[in-house]
Amino acid sequence: MAPRCILGLLVLWSLPALARVHLHRAGDGTLAALMARTAVGDTIVVDGPVREGPISIDRPICLLGLPGAVIDGGGEGEVLIITADDVTLQGLTFTGTRISSLYDNAAIKVNGGARPVIRANRFISCFFAIYLSGVDGALVEGNVIEGAPDDKDRMGNGIHLWKCSKATIRRNLVRDHRDGIYFEFVTDSRIEDNLTHGNVRYGLHFMFSHRDMYERNVFVDNGAGVAVMFSHHIGMRRNRFMHNRGGSAYGLLLKEINDGEITGNTFVDNTTGLMVDGCNRIKAEDNTFRANGWALRLFANATGCSFSGNAFSGNTFDMSTNGDLMLNTIVANYWDRHLGYDLDRDGHGDVPYRPVGFFALLVERVPYAIVFSRSLFVTLLDRAERVIPSLSPAALKDDRPLMRPPHG
Repeated sequence: MAPRCILGLLVLWSLPALARVHLHRAGDGTLAALMARTAVGDTIVVDGPVREGPISIDRPICLLGLPGAVIDGGGEGEVLIITADDVTLQGLTFTGTRISSLYDNAAIKVNGGARPVIRANRFISCFFAIYLSGVDGALVEGNVIEGAPDDKDRMGNGIHLWKCSKATIRRNLVRDHRDGIYFEFVTDSRIEDNLTHGNVRYGLHFMFSHRDMYERNVFVDNGAGVAVMFSHHIGMRRNRFMHNRGGSAYGLLLKEINDGEITGNTFVDNTTGLMVDGCNRIKAEDNTFRANGWALRLFANATGCSFSGNAFSGNTFDMSTNGDLMLNTIVANYWDRHLGYDLDRDGHGDVPYRPVGFFALLVERVPYAIVFSRSLFVTLLDRAERVIPSLSPAALKDDRPLMRPPHG
């Protein structure tokens, strides 16, 4: 029988004898010894600090923390290792993992168990905070994961999943780690309402992870926002990618992705808002690109992608590409640089708009030319290229540009 967590301690004591409740206080002996005496479905309530080396959980139990409950691994390695199904951890603070160049030591490591619930915990300066390996049906919810702000280059990942399925990762805060959230071989999962910021590398990084949905997450001020690689059938809806800036930073990188939906997202103040490299059949609709360096970099090796209903405003470059072949569809987007007219008043410009200017193409080939971006000569060349195109791919145009932003 799967254990059930009850929030109030008084309610816990009212549980029937079949599901026993054990209270652990400092000085009562080791927490590991108490766990060894528990039965399937029991609950342990931790009151006060616990300082022990790695603790193992090998049966379905519920481990709850009262205010001030801290489990400190003492720098011995892992803090808590779970190998059983149906384990719940809630209301605890974890610290004291060993930082290692050889081992992925974690505050909570789940090896092969099914349906773990990790809810409303706090992690302070842990190498890896939550590490799930070969786990089905995990729920990771409402946790606060804080790395070491002054030593975050040595941190591992905040939430790390490897070869998992049907996971739900929602309403977590992850900051000051290497990657905020990292997935590899993770399928059929939902990632919702998380906030990742201040991470060294990526707010979210996943590879070989298929049929996953990412909704309403916020990725702000990371080394780069999100990197999505070698995956298929992904959805990214109503996320916000903000202030991810640096020499090679971006809000969202799609590399070698097949069949993706990028809908209703907001890209603000990123070096590159969205980069599409080697992708097939990506549908990008109803997104907002505002005040980015490059709003959209669409590489020539992308095919069958469509962009419509998006709004581009205040970007240094609305769009850029690195080649002439363009087998994608760009139609019915709003471009604040579009100066066309709408004589038939159908809401669309009467002549095509070419979003790639001469200077964007030049910078793609000669990056150091960016130093001339504010010159009058460059502005004139861009205007000339849009009126009489000679360098931009013939197919890279919006035949029905919107006259007004679609999102109000």
